[in-house]
Amino acid sequence: MEIIDHYLYTKEHEWVNIEDNVGTIGITDYAQSALGDITFVELPGQDTEVEQFEEFVSVESVKAASDIFAPMSGRVIEVNTKLEDNPGIINKHCYTKGWMVKIEISSMEETSNLMSAEEYENYLESLEQ
Repeated sequence: MEIIDHYLYTKEHEWVNIEDNVGTIGITDYAQSALGDITFVELPGQDTEVEQFEEFVSVESVKAASDIFAPMSGRVIEVNTKLEDNPGIINKHCYTKGWMVKIEISSMEETSNLMSAEEYENYLESLEQ
């Protein structure tokens, strides 16, 4: 499983990449693999306020429908509209072209509730036991 070093992670397998006060959010390699071929993504609207760990995206795959939870609170400033026509991008490029939304982060303190890449890797290993 690919894990990006400088990203932060949740136990629900979302990631956030923070640059300045903007968080780019998506699902991890583990999540996309577990879901299988993703067939539909429902993204929030621009300017939607999201709260940390609350549902804000829905994903459907050949295996299941799944809710995606916001790793941090903030306001949606951009959505990846390419996913509407081609949700399979997430399966191929979950950390790059397959990002879901960008938010303006409202509380940087919330990063303390997230895992580093090393902590996430250890968490994944604990799931396999």
